[in-house]
Amino acid sequence: MSPRDILDAEKRHLAQLLEAVQRCVFFLDGVAGRLDWPLSGGGLEACKKDAALFDALAAFNERFAKLQDTLAAGMRHAHLLHGESAENFLKVLAFFEKQGVVASLDDWQLLRAARNLAAHDYETDYAAIAEHFNTLHQLLPGLLMTSAAFVRSCGQQLGVEPASTDFSAEFLQITAGLQ
Repeated sequence: MSPRDILDAEKRHLAQLLEAVQRCVFFLDGVAGRLDWPLSGGGLEACKKDAALFDALAAFNERFAKLQDTLAAGMRHAHLLHGESAENFLKVLAFFEKQGVVASLDDWQLLRAARNLAAHDYETDYAAIAEHFNTLHQLLPGLLMTSAAFVRSCGQQLGVEPASTDFSAEFLQITAGLQ
């Protein structure tokens, strides 16, 4: 395999990650739109046997986490294509903060901490459950802005666009006005 083939393969991989980011945004926005925000502990408790509601909450949590994980994988990969080495993800985040993709390291870490709480906490207090999801919902615009900035940055700086345009129009519509 020639060096050019290797570079092309790396760019194709990033293009697939960009498409995955767009797909994650599309499905996360879809599930967020099915929930009545803000949630209340009393409302959740009154509907505690509503499988559709709790399936939607689980999907929201899962898709929020999936988007953040996919963005992180994409940032790591794009960082390498920029010719940068990274011993840890904080260096990747610092690079993308300087590029204007990530608002701040603190913002990213807040997103990560909020997301991780649900992954490791099996809460039975409905007020706490509502608070968790309301927090994720409040953080959602920042995650969407980061997604839009990352996709835009890859196109402008690396010449890499999403592998397909299947989710591009919806992605642009969802993220429009967030910059």
